[in-house]
Amino acid sequence: MLGEKELIKLFPNFKELIQASGIDLPLDKVFIQKSSGSLVDNEKELSKLEPIDGPVYTIKPKTAYFVTIDREIKIPKGYSMLYTPRSTLLRSFISVQTAVGDPGFYGTLMFLLYNHGDFDYKIKKGDRIVQGVVFEVVGSGSYDGSYQEEE
Repeated sequence: MLGEKELIKLFPNFKELIQASGIDLPLDKVFIQKSSGSLVDNEKELSKLEPIDGPVYTIKPKTAYFVTIDREIKIPKGYSMLYTPRSTLLRSFISVQTAVGDPGFYGTLMFLLYNHGDFDYKIKKGDRIVQGVVFEVVGSGSYDGSYQEEE
């Protein structure tokens, strides 16, 4: 796992968000699901999404939301990023479901936010929701998937 000095070198655009062992990632937009989706024989059909008006969002109980982070990220080749929810959310019955950030990925990070509680939860654009933890990856290639954005 990389510490703050190395993270500042690798992720200068996130300098103000770097902590001792990761990068805090702030909320940008929140979306609700508007259609079904599928994954059959590795053929993806993603759900249609509808943005919710912000900048303060009400996260309803027992409801999932699709969220984005406020800027694109470039994970350097030779490194991978794992995403963990910030503990404040967990203490409030809110989870963030994530995936692995592969070496060479460039683009907008997207996660699933879910309210496991029985009450509304308020969150504002710019609030830090996830911490990205970076690891060196030995002998890897580079991400070449369908979610890669143009730099």
